[in-house]
Amino acid sequence: MPAAPPAVSPGLPRRIRVGYGLGSLCTGTFATVPGLILLYYLTDVLAVPPAVAGAAVFLPKAWDVLINPLVGALCDRSRLPGGGRRAFLLIGACTLPPLFALIFAAPPLRGGAAAGYVAVLFLLAATAYAVFQVPYVTMPAEMTEDPHERGRVLGWRVGFLGVAILLSGAVAPAIAHADGDTPASYRLMGAVVAVLLAAGMFGAWAATRGAPEAARSRAEPSLRAQLAAARSHRPFLHLAGMWTLQALAIGVMLAGVQYFATYTLGSATAVTWLFVCLIGPLALFMPLWNRLARRKGVRYAQWCASLLYTAGAAVLGLTPAAGPAAGYASVVLVGIAYAGLQLLPLTMLADTLAADAARTGVRRAATFTGLWTAAETLAFALGAGVFALVLAVTGFRSSDAAHHVSQPDAALTGITAGMSVLPALLGAASLWLLHRYREPATESPKEEPARAE
Repeated sequence: MPAAPPAVSPGLPRRIRVGYGLGSLCTGTFATVPGLILLYYLTDVLAVPPAVAGAAVFLPKAWDVLINPLVGALCDRSRLPGGGRRAFLLIGACTLPPLFALIFAAPPLRGGAAAGYVAVLFLLAATAYAVFQVPYVTMPAEMTEDPHERGRVLGWRVGFLGVAILLSGAVAPAIAHADGDTPASYRLMGAVVAVLLAAGMFGAWAATRGAPEAARSRAEPSLRAQLAAARSHRPFLHLAGMWTLQALAIGVMLAGVQYFATYTLGSATAVTWLFVCLIGPLALFMPLWNRLARRKGVRYAQWCASLLYTAGAAVLGLTPAAGPAAGYASVVLVGIAYAGLQLLPLTMLADTLAADAARTGVRRAATFTGLWTAAETLAFALGAGVFALVLAVTGFRSSDAAHHVSQPDAALTGITAGMSVLPALLGAASLWLLHRYREPATESPKEEPARAE
């Protein structure tokens, strides 16, 4: 009598796949809005010197490197009702939105006092974000062991990520500049973005109720132990290093786009159109990157996206000579590449983690995703700090909303170089690590690039 075929595990309910993706309304928004607006808010609305403003933006996010491993360890040991991971989602949802709104609800302070206020609130918000983000990024590897099903879950995550980046990146600057860069307009912007954060966070928490736990991964209890595990896995090291450099390049560009709009293109409101050019291609070109990855391999597609990003950033430096049209066209090229950079590294990471589990028999997804998110968050924060350093070195003059000042030629040159040449150099450096990366071999089915179904 022939043996019965192996049982096929049912796919996750669509409610859980879509509901999990809703969490990216938080991760995409919190990764975008502070990087896009906060440095400019400090230097051009609250009259904070560039170096001090850079520290106020960078140091609270650098805290994530220390807090992420702690949150991961607490999640692993949690016996809170409602599921250990989901309970932390709820804690983050209750704390991050009001803290974010308070960042931009500063009392009438200027200079160093304003920087101190913003830094403290941003530190608290970064902690609340870590409480949500660390368990959130671990959940797909634990909800299903089927790589194709995991790809569908990641597809919804990436899809909502694009929506969040486009929506928050276009709406937040528009609200902030609607009343002439006044503190009141920034307060309104902070409240509106807080509502978007809450919608994504509470939505993900509610919709993932009843999600299965097919496998449980555990993070190493300390940053030192996590780094030791990473050092033993060269593919992960090269992949994480590549993405860290690319995230740093994106962080520098995000921090510079408002200055580029105001001082290179001559209009603060031009930031909305620049951001539409940057993020608009996300929905249109992400399926094309997906198709290229399926036909030629994810690593090949990542090469194409990385090279296009580097080239687009370099050409952006010609804007002062070639005119605004060249600047917008260059940002479109960067946006096409950015669509791939949002999708492909996550797919490569999922493949790498699956291969590691097959090779070692140990599930280390929580460890590696904790390091991945810490490096990504640190890179985005460092991007703002690096751009602030460029402003300080080139003599940028801070001002408040009521008294804008003219900038020296060196500062204008620094803004253009910081927005273009520096990201291009970082993108070029990431290519070396991509060259060193070797796709993992595993007997498990190769995970498809993420797609929403």
